Amino acid sequence: MHYFDQPTPRVIAHRGESSTAPENTAAAFHAALEAGADVLETDVHVTADNRAVLWHDPVLARWDDTPTAISSLTLAQLQQRRRGPHHILELGEALDLFPGTRFNIDVKTPTAITATAGAIRDAGASERVLLTSFDQHTIDALRKLLPDAFFGTGQQAVLLAVMAVAARSQRLLRRALAGADAVQIPPAVRRLSLVSPRLLDAYLQHAREVHVWTVNDRELMQRLLAAGVAGIITDETALARKVIDRGDSLTGA
Repeated sequence: MHYFDQPTPRVIAHRGESSTAPENTAAAFHAALEAGADVLETDVHVTADNRAVLWHDPVLARWDDTPTAISSLTLAQLQQRRRGPHHILELGEALDLFPGTRFNIDVKTPTAITATAGAIRDAGASERVLLTSFDQHTIDALRKLLPDAFFGTGQQAVLLAVMAVAARSQRLLRRALAGADAVQIPPAVRRLSLVSPRLLDAYLQHAREVHVWTVNDRELMQRLLAAGVAGIITDETALARKVIDRGDSLTGA
C-alpha cells in the first residue's frame, strides 16, 4: 500500500469525525472511516520526552480547558489527561491502531520533525503517509529523513507557485513545486482564488494531485471535483463521500 494507490477523488477526514468524538482521537478516526473516509488527516506536536502526538494546538485549552503546553509534558503525563474514555494519541500508536489506513500528517512545529520521522519509520508506514506543514523547511527536513514518504507543500511553495503562474515562469513554478506530491490549499486567500483553472493546471504539471481544505459545503465540493481536485479535506466526511459516490453535478439532486 502507498498513499496514492487508491482511486480518486478521495475523502480526507479533517482530524477525524469530530462531530462524534474529540478531534484527532481514536474514536474520531474510527467514526471517520465508518463514514467513508479514504484518508485520516491529523496534526503533530511533540512532548517533553520527544514523542510525536496528535493534537492541532500547542496547548491543551481545547482539550481540558488548561493553558498547558504539550511540549511541557511527557507522553505519560499527557495521556493521563483524559476526556472520558479518550486520550491524546501518540503518532506511532495511531499508525498501529489503523494499519491499513492512509494518513495525512500536518507537522505543526519544527521541534516535532525527528519524533515524527522516528514514529513513522518504526511503524513501517512511510509509504502510506503524506506529510505536510505550513513551514517549507520542516517539509524539506522530513523529506531527507523519510525519502519513501510523500509530501505536500508549505505556504511559501504555494505563494511562489502563484507568483510563477502570474509571471508565466515555468522555471519558478518548477522550483516552487519541486518534490511536492500533492498541493494542499484552501479555496482562496483574501479573495484570491487558489483553484482557478489556470492555477490547477499549473499545479498538476509538477504534483500528482491537488487537495483543498477545509471544505464542508456540498456545492463547493461539487465545483472543486468538477475542476479536477483529487482530494476534499473536510469535517463532513459522510457528505463528501455521498457527493463523490453519487457523482453529483452542480444541478444534481
